[in-house]
Amino acid sequence: MNTALILRKGLLTFLGLFFSAALWAHGGAAGTDTDQCKFELEPNHWIHYTAYQPKAFPAEDFCGSIPATDSLIQLVFDYQDMRYRNMAVEFEVTKEPEGTRVFFEPAKKHKSGTIMLTLPNGVPDVGKYLIHITLVPDQGERLDAHMSFVAGKGQTTSTSGLLLYAFFAFAGLYVLYLSSAGFKNVVDKALGKIKEV
Repeated sequence: MNTALILRKGLLTFLGLFFSAALWAHGGAAGTDTDQCKFELEPNHWIHYTAYQPKAFPAEDFCGSIPATDSLIQLVFDYQDMRYRNMAVEFEVTKEPEGTRVFFEPAKKHKSGTIMLTLPNGVPDVGKYLIHITLVPDQGERLDAHMSFVAGKGQTTSTSGLLLYAFFAFAGLYVLYLSSAGFKNVVDKALGKIKEV
């Protein structure tokens, strides 16, 4: 079996594994509850949230783990069900397990369905925090949802991020292999020595 065929099969296998993992990262289907960045308000009715630290990590978004405690935190909430847009929404962030309030916004309506909250100084300590969301309808029961996050554990690179870097590195090497006779000879010699062992 020649080296080019082995490399092609390896690339196709890697692409298949990479894209199957990427496609199923949030559950692979609409309506599933595997997305870790959403609150369930009622069965099959969700609010999605994303956290940002634009001063400390301007190109990153976060969910369950926010790397820095002492930098501005923006929490962005999106709900697409039109009936929730007519309800007032109250937000509170507490330090757990103590339940100490670190942020509170009284109930008000957000007609666009997107809400951005800013914690200008971040959070006071490293540890676990709980976001409390309460939707207050004009009539009927209040809807409560909760989601936790951990702050101050430092920036980590996700598994999907590492896979993406590995994919681009592998793809770049493969293109170099196909386009550079000198690099191809070096790789072919190395593979030949491996086969001899």
